[in-house]
Amino acid sequence: MSDQLLLVAQVGGAHGVRGELKITTFTADPMAVAAFKTLMRQDGSPGLAIISARPSKGGVVARVKGCDDRNAAEALRGLKLFISRDVLPPPEEDEFYLADLIGLSVETADGELLGAIKTVNDFGAGDLLEIQPKAGPSWWLPFTREAVPEVRIAEGKVIAAPPAVIEADPNEGRED
Repeated sequence: MSDQLLLVAQVGGAHGVRGELKITTFTADPMAVAAFKTLMRQDGSPGLAIISARPSKGGVVARVKGCDDRNAAEALRGLKLFISRDVLPPPEEDEFYLADLIGLSVETADGELLGAIKTVNDFGAGDLLEIQPKAGPSWWLPFTREAVPEVRIAEGKVIAAPPAVIEADPNEGRED
């Protein structure tokens, strides 16, 4: 098994009274979660075995092994589900998985080191890279062509063009 686990879904709660679960998926195709034979917990222990699934808004509604009523389904609320990185097919040339970005260094086109990618998140408005500099708090960079024009997986880095920080007077333009 690979050392790297990838978060692919999270149990939202019960759906109905017969033990079905609402599962939020973090895959391009929500139904892909049902195809993974083993969904694990973050520590690598067995999580859920999906018996059947159907698409729903934001993910799937699934029947899972050992979950036969609403109480059992509610007990699984919040469970994060992972897969081993090595069960995924290798990406095509010039493609990568977002998880492959974690740990890469972030540099400007001039070679200035800005930090390393700590996480990749999508809070609803597109992917964001959390950049951790050597010192100081982390910061967010939109994962767009404009802000990240180059991804060099083989070199272990991305080239970034972060937007300039704009210091504005909060009272500017106000008429009191």
